[in-house]
Order: sequence, then structure tokens, then C-alpha cells
Amino acid sequence: MVALACAAPPGEVEASGDERLPPIVLVSIDTLRSDRLPAYGYDGVETPAVDRLAADGVRFERAYTHVNVTLPSHASLFTGLLPPEHGVRDNAGYRLDEAIPTLAAELGQAGYATGGFVSSYVLRAGTGIARGFDVYDDEVGFETGRQLGQLQRPGGETLAAASEWLDGVAGAPFFLFLHLYEPHAPYEPPPPFAERYRENPYDGEVAAADAVVGALMRRLEELGVYDNALVVLLSDHGEGLMDHGEMDHLILIYREVLQVPLIVKLPGGERAGERVAANAQLADVAPAVYSLLGLEPPPGLAGEDLLALGTGAPDRAPRRIVSESVYPRIHFGWSDLASVVEGDLHFIDSPEPELFRLSEDPGERNNVIQEERTAARRLRAALAEIDRSLAAPAEDDPEVRRRLESLGYLSGGAGGGDGPLADPKSRIAVVADLGRAMRLADAGELAEAESALRAVVDEEPQLVLAWQYLGDVLERRKRPGQALEAYRKAFDLSAGGASAAGLKVAELLLQEGSVAEAREHALAVVDRSPMANDVLAQAAMLEGDLEAAGELLERAMEERGARVRPLITKTAWLNRQDRFEEALALSEGLLAEFGERRDREILGHLYLYRGAALAALGREGESESAYREAIALRPDLLGAYSGLAFLQALMGRGAEVGRTLQEMVTVNPNPAAYAEAVRALRAMNDPGSANGVLGEALRRWPDAEELRPLAASQ
Repeated sequence: MVALACAAPPGEVEASGDERLPPIVLVSIDTLRSDRLPAYGYDGVETPAVDRLAADGVRFERAYTHVNVTLPSHASLFTGLLPPEHGVRDNAGYRLDEAIPTLAAELGQAGYATGGFVSSYVLRAGTGIARGFDVYDDEVGFETGRQLGQLQRPGGETLAAASEWLDGVAGAPFFLFLHLYEPHAPYEPPPPFAERYRENPYDGEVAAADAVVGALMRRLEELGVYDNALVVLLSDHGEGLMDHGEMDHLILIYREVLQVPLIVKLPGGERAGERVAANAQLADVAPAVYSLLGLEPPPGLAGEDLLALGTGAPDRAPRRIVSESVYPRIHFGWSDLASVVEGDLHFIDSPEPELFRLSEDPGERNNVIQEERTAARRLRAALAEIDRSLAAPAEDDPEVRRRLESLGYLSGGAGGGDGPLADPKSRIAVVADLGRAMRLADAGELAEAESALRAVVDEEPQLVLAWQYLGDVLERRKRPGQALEAYRKAFDLSAGGASAAGLKVAELLLQEGSVAEAREHALAVVDRSPMANDVLAQAAMLEGDLEAAGELLERAMEERGARVRPLITKTAWLNRQDRFEEALALSEGLLAEFGERRDREILGHLYLYRGAALAALGREGESESAYREAIALRPDLLGAYSGLAFLQALMGRGAEVGRTLQEMVTVNPNPAAYAEAVRALRAMNDPGSANGVLGEALRRWPDAEELRPLAASQ
């Protein structure tokens, strides 16, 4: 849980007259299509809570999001700005500028206690989306190798945390933001919804989310605040469900992805049951809250008062609602998409533009652009008035740009390149192929996943995501050199924008001993990947600068969330200072908390450092067990073999030393393993054996950089 600010003392701010400021509850159900709710005409699922809220409130029949991914959409929701205006264009690599006012910050200034509780890692506090919240609970577990969209927690757990907070603020004006993730893929509804909706698990997840909403409404009633509360329920975007060839929502921006539910229950049940047909947008929500409370809105908002829609002059020009999809540009090297809804028309700008009449063609099957050429030109011109230029995230920072240029990563790339790009809808089958490869990888079928990913990059060699996932698969297949090449390719194609790939390049370079280059890569992504501080700390330790390593570790731990890696590195840092008891205590705490992780391989280093601490404390038997556990988890962890060999020598079991080092080079037949064996044998004062191992290595790899300094010091 992240405490970001201190609220004004509860209860001090009152509305004009005798009535207190109303409680405000904003519920965002991720990936929820409006046309998959009974409140919007669907009969395939039961959602009693949403139905009740719609009966108690105002239902906006045609509401639209501005973007098809979670973080930028919520940034628009909280700021009232379009993505090009608030600058958050993707789920990763962007951070909301601290100078931009947010709904939570403005309500905090008005005297509200503010609490945010989210169910997805995508909305973690480090993105800047948490600004203005007194309490922001983003306790979503992080697991190495899992996609961002898979890092989530059940909505019931999120509500439990929110309920605890509500107990302390229910007597004062409060703003609660509750984010639920259930409808998002993978569609795995909990009981009883899994059985009830076995044929349509997406609907099962919708029903599960509705159950959480129902529990929230009951809690608000128990606290006596529901009737007087302003409750807003919405979604950040919809889901493709193969309507236009895309199962999820990352690429295309047809109606099924852009149109979202939007229901507003006003204090005292005012306007209950009303339907508003006028087009609405998520950027209208914040202005509506400001208007209802009588607050002066920040200047320059793209949205307008939601609650005033449909009440203007009848001759008013139809409003234009603008949306975008830049994900295909950033991650696939295809054209980005832009969209504008004007009245009943929906124009999608792309290399092959489309225009649809929504009332007569809600499924958007009939492109009428040839019949409506005047309208198409008008709407394209409206889009052209908006500066939608997209640069790689890294280009915002001159120092980062300098580093990337020095590393050779700004010669082009999918994120910032010019020239004609492919129309995403003509390449959508590739997304399905990539999804299949990723599912194979998630299932542990790594050989099949590698084959599928190589087929994808053969067809679409500019695909950043495919190269990134290929790097992950190759790393899991214990081929770090090839993994490094794949991650480099992803980082290069993204012009340095794929910060996750850049971080992996830094980690693998450090693993192979290229400390200076690893540091440069980590510095190039540190502002967008805070865990780069962990790599920098490890580099500092390798160079003997323990003071700098400690400072970098503190930064990494401030941003670590549920990640364990910085704490593992701290164990090594404590060992380097001969603080073995502290290192051992830390390792025991980490094993108690993280020992059953799905991605247990990450604990290999922890067992290595634990083994070293135990050996230094004279607990040889436990040390040996720790080293062997490290090897079992990470057979490529060379330090575990050499540490075990040293321990065996100290225990007078010299015959086992050779077998341990032989196992190391057999399991890891590469120059680095042989170099480790040579160094270990020399340290154990066995120059004859060391020279024999070195000679064999030089015969196999005469030009290996790892062996040159050892050969020179013979």
C-alpha cells in the first residue's frame, strides 16, 4: 500500500448550506463491453448490481473511451484530457506528468479523503496515476515472465482493502476509486460463475465483476452513505471478442472496443432511471464531478459536464469524440489508428480509412466512405487538427536520448520511424499467431513457443513484441546469448522505447560480465523501468563501490512493489560487508514470503547468497544445501558451483571439488563456465588443474574474451 499524501482533516469542508459534500465512488470495470450488459440490451448474463445502479442512476447509452488500453484511458478519465494532451500513450514507458491536475488531487484540495484500490499491475503507483490519492493500494503481485495483463488480483481482494479504508473515512467526504479486472483476459471466472457461464467465460467474468459491485453497494448501504453518494460506474475500454478478427483490444478501435458502459447515480437518487442518448466520453467524467461540487475545473479540459449532455440548444453542432490506438505503432511497427465519432458517424483513419453509420450498422460491417466522402474529409480534417505525433518514450529526455544514440538505438524503429506503415486490420491474423505463441510459452511448451515466435518474426521482422517474447523464451531455455540478441533486436526496433527489453539487455550483459555496457543500458531505461536501479546496484558491487550500490538499492526498493529481486540483491550487498547474520535473516524472511512463487527460478540467486552467508558463519551443512538448491533452480548459476566447490575443499572433501566443477562445465558448455572453473581452481591453489582446464577451453574457444585475461596471467 502506498501512502502518497495527507488528506485535509475529515469533516472540515462542507458544501454551501447544511448538506455535506457527497461521497464519491468511481468504479472502473476493466475491459467491459457495454453491449454485454443487460442494462444495454444483452440477455446472455445476469448483472443484478449493475442493473440496480442503472435503475438508481442516469444511463449514458453511447459513451466512448479515448484509447484502447488501460493506463492511458484512466489518465484521460482522471485528467479530462485526450492522450496526446496528457502524454500517456501506452501501458508501459510513459508516466503522467506531475504538473497535470487530476481528479483525485483536486478533490483532495477540496477536503475529500481520497483512496484508490486497483486490481492490475498496469495501474501501479509508479506510473503517476496515483497522484492525489491519500492511500493508493496497488498490491498486485509481480511475477517474472508474465505479461502485464496477467498481473492482477481478484476484485474481491481489492474490495476488501477498499472496505477497510472506508471504515475510517465514511463519516467524512471521501472519494473512492475501485478498479476491477475480472473481464480482462484470461477469462477464468471464479465459482459459481465458471460453471454457470461455461460456454462463455467472458460473460462469467462480467458476472463475477458484478458480484463485487453488489458487495460494494451493500457495504455503502451498511455505512449509511449510498443514498447520498455520487456513484459512477464505467469501463476503460471494451473487448474485441473476434468481432473484427481480434480477440482482445490492443490493436483495432471498432465500436466493440470504444463504446463503454457509463452509469451515474446522483445523490438522493436524482434523475433515477433516466437515459441519455447524446454521445458521451470518459473525459466528461471529471468535469461533471467538478460541476456537481461547484468546483472550478482545471483549464483546457477536452471533456465537458457529462450531466449537461442533451440539454443544449437543438441547433448545436454535433460534438466530436476522438480516440486512438498507438499500440500497433509502438509494438508492431504498423500504422497507428485514430477515430472520431460525430453524431451517428464513426470515422476510423488508417492507411485504408473506414466510415460507418452506427444506428443502422452497429456491428460496423459496411464501410460507407465512398457514399459519404464529404463527411469523411470533414472528419479526417478534424483529426488533423490534433497533434497526434508519437515519439518513442525515451526521446522525451535529452540525456536518455544521448545514451540511446551512443548505444546505436535511435537509428529508426517502430515507435518513431516515418514512411508508409502497414494497416493493422490487414495484419490482424499475426496478432492471433503471436497470442498462440505466448500461450504456448505460458504453458511451458518452450520449444513449440520458440518455433511459433520465429515464424512470426520471419513474417513480421519489425515486430517488437515478438522479439521480446522470443528473448524470454530463449532465456527460459537457457540460451542467454541468443536471448540477448532477441532483446537487443526488440530494443532497437522500438528505438529505445521498449524499456522492458532494454532492462533485459542490461541484465544479460551484467550476467555475462559486460559491466560497463550493462550500466549504460540500465541508465537508458531507469526512468521508465525503476528496477534498472537494481542492475546498477549489482554493477556497482562488481566494481567494489558498496556505498553507491546501497544508494541504488534504496531507490530500487522504493519502487519494487511486489518484486523480490532488489531484496535478493541486498542479501548479496550485506554479504559483501561481512554482515552475514543480517544477510541470513533477510534470506529467511524472503523464503518465508516468496518461497512458493510460481517463478521460483528467481530465487536461485537468493540461495546462492544464503549459501555464502551460511558458509561464512561456519554452518557448512546448511550452506551446502543452499548451494545445491541454487543449482537446482538455476543450473546456469556459475557462482553456485564454485561456491559449493570452495565449501567442499574447506570441508576436506577434495575429491568432490573436481566433480562439482566438471558438472558446471558439462551443464554450461561455454567459455564463461570454464573461466569460472579456472578462477576457482587457482583460488584453491591448484594451478595444475587450472591450467589443464584453461588449455581445454582455449582449444575449444581460442578467441573467447572471457579466457583472454586468464591466459595472459598464466
